[in-house]
Amino acid sequence: MSRDNFNFKFSQCFGDKADIVVTEADIITASEFDHTGNFLATGDKGGRVVLFERSNSKHCEYKFLTEFQSHDAEFDYLKSLEIEEKINQIKWLKPVQKSHFLLSTNDKTIKLWKIYEKNIKLVSENNLSEGYGLKQKNMIIGDDSMKSVLKLSSLKLPVLSQHDKIIAATPKRIYANAHTYHINSISPNSDQETFLSADDLRINLWNYDLPEESFNIVDIKPANMEELTEVITSAEFHPQECNLFMYSSSKGTIKLSDMRLNALCDDKPIIFEEYTNPINHNFFTEITSSISDIKFSPNGRYIASRDYLTVKIWDINMNNKPLKTINIHEQLKERLSDTYENDAIFDKFEVEFSGDSSSVMTGSYNNNFMIYPNVVNTNEDDHSSIVKTFDDNSSGSSSNNRNKNSHNNNNSNNNNNNNNNNNKQHKHKNNSSNNNMFEGNNNSSNGDDSENKLDEIVLQADKTAFRNKQFGSLSQRTTRNKEWGDDIDFKKSILHFSWHPKENSIAIAATNNLFIFSEL
Repeated sequence: MSRDNFNFKFSQCFGDKADIVVTEADIITASEFDHTGNFLATGDKGGRVVLFERSNSKHCEYKFLTEFQSHDAEFDYLKSLEIEEKINQIKWLKPVQKSHFLLSTNDKTIKLWKIYEKNIKLVSENNLSEGYGLKQKNMIIGDDSMKSVLKLSSLKLPVLSQHDKIIAATPKRIYANAHTYHINSISPNSDQETFLSADDLRINLWNYDLPEESFNIVDIKPANMEELTEVITSAEFHPQECNLFMYSSSKGTIKLSDMRLNALCDDKPIIFEEYTNPINHNFFTEITSSISDIKFSPNGRYIASRDYLTVKIWDINMNNKPLKTINIHEQLKERLSDTYENDAIFDKFEVEFSGDSSSVMTGSYNNNFMIYPNVVNTNEDDHSSIVKTFDDNSSGSSSNNRNKNSHNNNNSNNNNNNNNNNNKQHKHKNNSSNNNMFEGNNNSSNGDDSENKLDEIVLQADKTAFRNKQFGSLSQRTTRNKEWGDDIDFKKSILHFSWHPKENSIAIAATNNLFIFSEL
């Protein structure tokens, strides 16, 4: 995968390209390449999973493979709640022989699907088929020939012949009744035996072969729900270390846990958190600081987190501050009240690493998505000592102390003690304190000093891609803000996408269309 050439161009588009009324069931809610990049899966609000297969090894071209109904709408009679069929996430597993496996989930139920090639055979020859032909002739030549066919020596077994091949999908396992709240994440483990599933308050560990039971490894539900201050927003296993996993919260923190330490892993995690001055907290920071997605880099060294306004790149060995902070929605900083009124501020944007762990991509409005090349240096030896050792000194309290020492002066202890008390008070502040929040964000990140020099590739998954097939090149990140102005379509948002694991090709879900961009 080239790290210097980022000349993306439009390759393909699947879905309705005409201006028609979009059916809500056709809106794509998940997309995922498999480990080889030869297969691509998408899920939609109608509970369907559509699979694509690569049709050209030299160029990034895919063809439709199969489609199946993964989930159906259900009704929880105990809670009087309707469970949507919408696909929240899709994750590929490693193939076994000639069969492929994937996990799909809606709000309550996870399913393991087997996708395989099924041969359809039909009976091509039998005694009746030949006898029927002779019977027609017997009308002319007599009954002697018909009797000869019915002799024992002339009888033969029916013959099966190949008729057709189809791609079949069958559910091998159904993992249900383990989550009280909506499932937001599923993540296969590198041991190929287990996977985790996360909802708002709990994370469960499953074995693929035991659908009837799961192990609770994280539980943040308080005894009194009125004391609830945060929820789990995303979770993922480490790509190489099968005992490590991380999860993010609505408070903007990332917690890295080791399953070898304790059965319940929410006791002493490593906390990745950037210190912000409590004075800069206000009503909107409680919402915009919530992390919507987290991803490990493929080499396991880095973590990318996405909140509403920024993407942050973390080193797994440095939890007191991010390596780089990328401002995404600079043009919305003065319009947060508008985004709050139309609920756009609650949009959950994803983030994705490239296959070589050097670049990241994320989405925005107006069907725009951005690629940031070479945000981390991966030419050094990242395979040695990439994971911090867990010990008693890695607790949440000690990590908070490191945060305070690296970001504050000698009075930081007093400021941090007031942090929790100020959080609830700032919830009720008016919009007049927005400017303080952004000043605090700019001062707290070491990546903002080089923000003007940060390269950004801006592409649009829209009809313009059909007319202008080659337009993704390196540009300064200020041009996008000038083009947008006040004309922002909040209904056209790029929330879901996937990066090819071995090349610079990406799949973008734009409403009911799937766009593919590539360098090839």
